[in-house]
Amino acid sequence: MSDKILIIEDDESLAKGLRLNLRAEGYQVDWASDGLEGLRKAVAAAPDLIILDLMMPKMQGLEVCKKLRQKNVRVPIMMLTAKGDEIDKVVGFEVGADDYMTKPFGLRELLARVKAHLRRDRREVRSDRPQVLKIGDTEIDFAQYKVTKKNGVHVLTSLEMDILLYLTDHRDEVVTRDVLLDKIWGFEKFPTTRTIDNHILKLRKKIEDDPNHPRHILSVYGGGYRFIE
Repeated sequence: MSDKILIIEDDESLAKGLRLNLRAEGYQVDWASDGLEGLRKAVAAAPDLIILDLMMPKMQGLEVCKKLRQKNVRVPIMMLTAKGDEIDKVVGFEVGADDYMTKPFGLRELLARVKAHLRRDRREVRSDRPQVLKIGDTEIDFAQYKVTKKNGVHVLTSLEMDILLYLTDHRDEVVTRDVLLDKIWGFEKFPTTRTIDNHILKLRKKIEDDPNHPRHILSVYGGGYRFIE
């Protein structure tokens, strides 16, 4: 069965063009023209990937993304916007977006990213990896996509989990940003390695006791990141 993609976009002409091209690639495609309708369809229809516009009537894209993550919807979310400000990207990643494209964008690049996210989202879990990892008082459940700490439970998105899995599989090694982009996203062309930094910040908030002074996901100057227990 082909993958299901939900487009949440109020620009009808853009949505129509995306639907035609995605269907030509073999995907099942649904469309919602406002944020509220998109939220309802995303929860009810369980798509494999969501393409979400930032500026939406009835409910903004950031709010839709935030509510979906709160409802434990973990599928990849690609955000579209006419804005190019870095702060918008940071906020988008903060509420759980996996990817970010600024309009106007190239169709070939969007299709490549869709394929990469869908491929990444169904990656098999290594059989030799423990289902639960305990580091101090923190418990990471790889199967349930959650982190349990003294201050509560934090749910991880599929992208956050993939980054964390790669870092823990290569613990004590320096993993560069370029390697993470290639291994996690699955393609070389990407806006900036700043994307990785934003996701690392999110992971630290969920895992570290003091995100400003991390003990497990460490930055390596000029290198990348290293995970230690």
